[in-house]
Amino acid sequence: MGNREQTIQQAIERLAEAGTVTAQSPFFYSEPWGFESVHPFCNNCVRLLTSLSPLDLLHFTQRIERDLGRRKKTQISDLKSQTRNYSDRSIDIDLIRAFDEKGEEIFISSPELTLPHPLWTVRDFVRIPLESIQE
Repeated sequence: MGNREQTIQQAIERLAEAGTVTAQSPFFYSEPWGFESVHPFCNNCVRLLTSLSPLDLLHFTQRIERDLGRRKKTQISDLKSQTRNYSDRSIDIDLIRAFDEKGEEIFISSPELTLPHPLWTVRDFVRIPLESIQE
């Protein structure tokens, strides 16, 4: 969907408005996950030091997505099983893990945000880039 690496780089520049980007993974290309598409995924992970709460950061990233052309949110097709209907999108920013100022992992489970992201360990397109920037 467009120049994906450029769009991701623009998103990272915007993320830097909320804090300091301290690490960035290489771009990682993979087959789509959760739906069929002719467009391979292009993924990247960054580490961001920020004073924003996870929920405030989520709202900030959603504004970045809208500004960079995202028009549709992933739809939940079955509320009971949380089955989702994925589709191509210009940008998708996910919060994967968060840590407090002591380095303790933050756990959140709400309708709006779940941390750590419940599927990050089974999605190579997230796990591999994330592992490349972890200390």
